[in-house]
Parts: sequence; C-alpha cells; structure tokens
Amino acid sequence: MHAATPLRWASKLALLFTLLAPLSALQAQTKPTRIDPGAAPASILWVGNSFFYYNDSMHNHFGKLMASAKPSTPVRGISSTISGSGLDWHDMDSLLRPNGIGRYSFVGDNEIRFNPPGAQFDTAIMMDCSQCPIHPQLQSVFHETVKKYSQSLRNNKVRPVLFMSWAYKDKPEMTALLAEQYTLAGNANDALVIPAGLAFAKLIGKNPEIELYQLDKRHPSIAGTYLAAATAYATFLRKSPEGLSYRANLTPELAALLQKTAWETVQEYFRQ
Repeated sequence: MHAATPLRWASKLALLFTLLAPLSALQAQTKPTRIDPGAAPASILWVGNSFFYYNDSMHNHFGKLMASAKPSTPVRGISSTISGSGLDWHDMDSLLRPNGIGRYSFVGDNEIRFNPPGAQFDTAIMMDCSQCPIHPQLQSVFHETVKKYSQSLRNNKVRPVLFMSWAYKDKPEMTALLAEQYTLAGNANDALVIPAGLAFAKLIGKNPEIELYQLDKRHPSIAGTYLAAATAYATFLRKSPEGLSYRANLTPELAALLQKTAWETVQEYFRQ
C-alpha cells in the first residue's frame, strides 16, 4: 500500500467531519471564551494576505462603516499583507517596532501628521492563509504563531484579535473546520475572534444566489469583503451594523441583508 499524502488525509478528515457533524452545525464545536470585546478600537493593524487586500482592502471598508455610525467612531487602519502568505511569514516584532509602521499619516491635502510616540495600534487583527489552520502540516504552525504573536502584541500593549476566514466556494466543509481551529486558538490565547467565515456560510445557506466570491472561488467579491467588514464591526461594537449609511456601492437591499447576516452571525457565535 502507498502512504496517503497529506492532502488526501485532509480530504478524508473533511469528509469524515461532514458525515459526523449535523449539517446545520456550521458553528465551531468549541464555544468562544472571550466574549467581551472590550473598548472599540481606535487604531488597527490588519496582518494577513490577499483575502484582506482585495476590493480596496477590508480595513478601508471597516473604517468607513465605523465612520458612518452615529455617533461616528473614527478608526485608523493599516493593512500589512503578503500575497499567498501564512501568518508566520510576517515579522510581528518588526511591525511593532518603535517609530516604524504608523509613525505618521497623510491627511488633508497630502499633509503629513506625526502620530504620538509609543504603540501605534491598540488592536491587531491576524489571519492565517486560507488552509493553514486546518492543513495537517501547517496546523501546529498556526497555533504556535498565534501564541507567539499574541504574546508579542500584549508585550507592546496591543490587543490580539483573530479573523476567522471563510471556506472556498467549492469546499464548504472547510467552514466548520476553520471555525473550530480559530476558536481553539482564540480560547488558548484569550483573543477575540471575528467569525467572518460563519457569516459567509450563513448568507450562502439562505441566499445562495448572492455571489460572495471572485471567479477563483477563493477571494471575496465586494459583497464578501463588505460582509466580512460588517462582521468585524458587529464583533467589536457588539451592536448591529443594520442601518449604517456606508454601503460600498452595493444596492441598499443587498447591503441591508449583509448587515443583518453579520449581526445574526455574531449573536449566534458569542451566545453562551
């Protein structure tokens, strides 16, 4: 007999999970222990890959959602992303170095504003590659990296937050597997988890005609990016984004549905 390849084992594991778990159980089997989101973020470092930077970057859409709230809650965001990267490709200590990223901003008519010295962010949102948390050769690297970076962030007075990514369009079984690993990592490191992947699954389950993906079935459409940003909003503020005026040029009806889905997902994920 030939030894099974890691990818074959991953496929078998995914199939087994799908057969054993109830079809409605898109949630992680483990419940999140970090429920309280804490204070609303004022400055966020987004650390990830192309899932973040597609569609003019998720951090921009999140910032516009925050700015459209009443009262407005402005937030400064910087995206540090590497195409096709795992979280371990990033050098967190370098990103946090004094007088480095975030030392100054461009405002108004290209005017430079120097930010106060010290930590340039109060929050860092981390996302691993789309398969890394559930890949048999990379899953341990995911957990080790989250632990290492969470410690580095806290040492620099920055709150670590995990961003639960979504399943591939043609691999829906990834949803529960990713949800489980992100929740386990969040619990192990007392880190808040943004359940974006569960929001994707919820929307697709009810409205499969809405396209959340690019043609590659991996990267987000503008609707997918907006849904993920709205889920981040609901996670941090623990209130619904429904009614926010910023719609990313989506129709009012579609934006409203995405906002509603984000809020329902967050309520369900954090329900104890």
